[in-house]
This record gives sequence, C-alpha cells and structure tokens, in this order.
Amino acid sequence: MQLSAAGLELVKRSEGFREQVYKDIAGLLTIGYGHKLLTHESFPNGINDAQAVALLARDLHGAELYVTHLVKVPLTQGQFDALVDFCFNMGAARLASSTLLTVLNHGRYQDAAEQLLRWDIAGGEVSQGLKTRREAELQLWHNSEVAQQTAA
Repeated sequence: MQLSAAGLELVKRSEGFREQVYKDIAGLLTIGYGHKLLTHESFPNGINDAQAVALLARDLHGAELYVTHLVKVPLTQGQFDALVDFCFNMGAARLASSTLLTVLNHGRYQDAAEQLLRWDIAGGEVSQGLKTRREAELQLWHNSEVAQQTAA
C-alpha cells in the first residue's frame, strides 16, 4: 500500500514548506516539508519546492515501510494514510511503542482511531498544530471507512 494523494496533501499542509533550514518544535534541523537533516546533509542555499518534494517522497517511503511492517491487521487507504502521516510526524519508534499500535493490532480499530487524538502534546503542553493534525488524521481514518461501507 502507498500513501494516497489525500494523505500526501495532509503531510504537505501540516508540515508547510520552508526553503531554508529551521529548527522544528523538537529543536531538530529541518527543511522543506519536514525533512530532518541527516548528519551529511547541508543546504546553505536552501531548496526549492521540487527538491523538497523529492526529499519528502524519500522520507514518506520510509514511513510507509514502517507502517506496513508494524501493522498486522488489514487497513483501509484512509487508515494507512493517517498512520503514515502519524509515523512521519512522530517517528516510527513512537508508533512501535504506542497503545495506538497495540490496540490496532488487536483489531480494535475504533479504539486505535481515538488513540490518535492523544498525541497532541509538545513540550509538556497541548500543541494546537498537533491537535489539528491529529484531527485531520482521524478524519482521513473515518472517511475511508464510510466510503468502503457505502461501496459494499
């Protein structure tokens, strides 16, 4: 399974585009659409949108692989998209150790969806940006379910 256009749009909208290196909310050096700089990377002149999209595609491929590896139950496209966005944003280690993943892998889809909303804290406080992102992930998660039920 691969991230859909709707999932990609959520990532791009949530991350926003920055042509110059900046520190993200966790203090990590970042550029483009949320690309965390690797030790060997340097962008002294910044990047353009095409370069940012290429970095994002590589980063999202990694998130897709982690979700595919970690999740042991069938997913709808919307659920997959929501989890890839979550994994890209929060990291594979957080997904791997989360209650969200545990309940999902036990087939408790609704409980897993509700777990998404718990991941809105940054620096010990609720982050409006994370809250909005988690709500958008939840919307993706449920919209796909509705579409499949209607088609059945």
